[in-house]
Amino acid sequence: MENEVKTGRIEQVNIDEQMRSAYIDYSMSVIVSRALPDVRDGFKPVHRRVLFGMDGLGLRHTSQTKKSARIVGEVLGKYHPHGDSSVYDAMARMAQDWSLRYPLVFGQGNFGSMDGDPVAAMRYTEAKLSKLSDEVLADLDKDTVDFQNNFDDSLTEPTVLPTKIPLLLLNGSSGIAVGMATNMAPHNLTECCDAICAYIDNPEITVEELMHYVKGPDFPTGGIIQGRQGIKDAFETGRGRIVIRSKTEIEVGESGRETIVVTEIPYMVNKREMIEKIAELVESKRIEGISYINDETTMKGVRIVIKLKKDANSNVVLNTLFKYTPLQSSFSVNNVALVNGRPRTLNLKQLIKYFVRHRHEVVLRRTRFDLDKAQKRAHILEGLLKALDVIDQIINIIRSSKNVEDAKAELMATFGFTEIQATAIVEMRLRQLTGLEREKLQSEYDELMKFIQYCEDVLANESMQYGIIKDETLEMKEKYGDARRTEIALSSEEFNPEDFYADEDVVITISHLGYIKRTSLTEYRLQNRGGVGMKGSATRDEDFIEHIYVANMHSTMLLFTQNGKCYWLKV
Repeated sequence: MENEVKTGRIEQVNIDEQMRSAYIDYSMSVIVSRALPDVRDGFKPVHRRVLFGMDGLGLRHTSQTKKSARIVGEVLGKYHPHGDSSVYDAMARMAQDWSLRYPLVFGQGNFGSMDGDPVAAMRYTEAKLSKLSDEVLADLDKDTVDFQNNFDDSLTEPTVLPTKIPLLLLNGSSGIAVGMATNMAPHNLTECCDAICAYIDNPEITVEELMHYVKGPDFPTGGIIQGRQGIKDAFETGRGRIVIRSKTEIEVGESGRETIVVTEIPYMVNKREMIEKIAELVESKRIEGISYINDETTMKGVRIVIKLKKDANSNVVLNTLFKYTPLQSSFSVNNVALVNGRPRTLNLKQLIKYFVRHRHEVVLRRTRFDLDKAQKRAHILEGLLKALDVIDQIINIIRSSKNVEDAKAELMATFGFTEIQATAIVEMRLRQLTGLEREKLQSEYDELMKFIQYCEDVLANESMQYGIIKDETLEMKEKYGDARRTEIALSSEEFNPEDFYADEDVVITISHLGYIKRTSLTEYRLQNRGGVGMKGSATRDEDFIEHIYVANMHSTMLLFTQNGKCYWLKV
């Protein structure tokens, strides 16, 4: 029967085993192909594909920008079969100078802000690669890295990029996989280049010695790291908690009122939400002493102005702000990256070691490629130079041959040319018979022989290979190195509760009925003649002040009961 319904085979499976194997497949896919960066180039697949796609469109830093939608379409259609927002968000983040310490994309248009404003739609923005990306993609066409088929096997894409700079250290990374996550801090290029050179000079160098070069994370938004212990833990074990404070200045107005000006905020903190949080705490009276807060940020830099009340102590208010608001926040370092396709937690030395190992392989493969290309060209030049010596006979052979194939066969038989040389001779232009052209060929051949010798020396000498890596690293430092943005404060003691109260004298009054009160000394003013006087302490009609003392806010009171017990309380 034509309409007979065909049913498939039904297999009984153990749901426990089925769920386990399916979940393991899913988790491995997320770990290896989505959420974790590769230790060699510091990229997740989406970032690598965005840069490779932009390179394919010819969007180098010297060219014009192209619509972001065009770039996203290129990457989606060729390499990354996922949602368009995954590609656009990744590209946009690579253009944000407050997200990446060293941006890899140059964006034109609205690419968001530190206030958490969204990026404009991809049809409005344009982009191209930054100058630094040229160093990330350099030598990609010289067989320096392995390529793999894309999702439909119609094209190939690189499995890793041959970057000259340690991007995993420079820009950090963050991602949540299945059962593991990564959160890596950005660092300074100059310091990382120095550390790489130190490692090449002495592979037995310790993490502590490397810390003489890499002082600590260097966040794009600046700020001040409190204490070195978190940095030490992160560098030695791959895990640590780093506390970052905003950079602040105290300005004093003509009236004597103080103003706190915030010029740098912690990394990954949303500026607008931070200001809203401060305003909320001021409104609910959790933080006292603030009269006004305003965001005066411009293109030149961050400027948040916090005006204080007349009698407020700026240091006290600042310490309270650090304690209760994102003006001070922490960055939990968790250096997890893929090493040979497996996730590993890495310390500073391991991150440098795997980058140097990657560069070593790139230099070797590049040198082999250059050597092979030079040898092929030298082989052709040898044939051309030899042909110029017997050019009359060669012309006769070519003229008397029926076709090109016969001419090539005759040249190979008569003079012992190889097929490649014979092809080059047959295609040779008449202008190469002039004396000047012959000199050019000879000098090109001599240069090539020197280059071939150099490549062979490099391949035979490991110290030369590491010398090249070191020279290129120092060149990157020279071209792109800059000063640190994040300061490191030497010590970070736990907050002393007394830091939240001004070090000033107050008046303690105890009434007849046992009520005790603390009053600011400023409320007791000198009374001039005819003055009405200030009310020091309000009491009930039947009550009156019995004791009055002047004490310091940082002092401790001891209170004794009738039963002989003693209690203490801070003033």
